[in-house]
Amino acid sequence: DKTAKMMGMQYPGGPEISKAALQGVPGRFVFPRPMTDRPGLAFSFSGLKTSALNTWQQCQSAGDDSEQTRCDIALAFQQAVVETLTIKCKRALKQTGLKSLVIAGGVSANKALRVSLESMLGELRGHVYYARPEFCTDNGAMIAF
Repeated sequence: DKTAKMMGMQYPGGPEISKAALQGVPGRFVFPRPMTDRPGLAFSFSGLKTSALNTWQQCQSAGDDSEQTRCDIALAFQQAVVETLTIKCKRALKQTGLKSLVIAGGVSANKALRVSLESMLGELRGHVYYARPEFCTDNGAMIAF
């Protein structure tokens, strides 16, 4: 939501980032995959958010605050979030020996995340569960699980 807001997108930001990412050019921007280079399951997206903000501000300063630039940043941001969450989830499953994963909350509606997690769980011969997208707008499904 915060990254979308700083680029002038509507609330809630997650669906706006996803929609813009569909029009993004892959590889134009690359953002870090926070805390994936260290052991453990902790993660923080504050550095990633700052990286996206700095990139957006640099583009604005250079006169390149076009809709395409916004979409390219959205794609790079989404890719970083999806890859980071997939890495951390895979690590958690390997550490625990579990083969099932439940994804809830607003981010669970993200199609790119669903595809990535389904692929990863397929490799591990596991299963991923999440509510239908229309039930992912708040934490109701997460609380129900």
